Amino acid sequence: MTERDASRTLTHPEAREIRLEGVLHALSDPVRLSIVLDLAASAEDLACSYFDLPVTKSTTTHHFRVLRESGVVRQAYRGTTKLNALRREELETLFPGLLDSVLAAAAAEASRLAP
Repeated sequence: MTERDASRTLTHPEAREIRLEGVLHALSDPVRLSIVLDLAASAEDLACSYFDLPVTKSTTTHHFRVLRESGVVRQAYRGTTKLNALRREELETLFPGLLDSVLAAAAAEASRLAP
């Protein structure tokens, strides 16, 4: 691994380090929840540039870091692109039904609040 490659390695918590309060905190923010909803709806990993978020680039970076450090997403570089994927299987093993319940509740709320 070159020095450049090492600087592009992102740290992720091991499954045993993921805590419920961290996951719930990450999912409690509307911007982060919208990221998770998009990832859940996609069969493929999504680049950070895919997301059209109503915040600055530095704030977007912060939101992705919170999601990664809480264990909700896994990020990896592919060339110069940072790809994002839900850690769905790990979250389901640790907290059965949690992610699906949050996604269903978010969909129900969106329907309820739609004009």
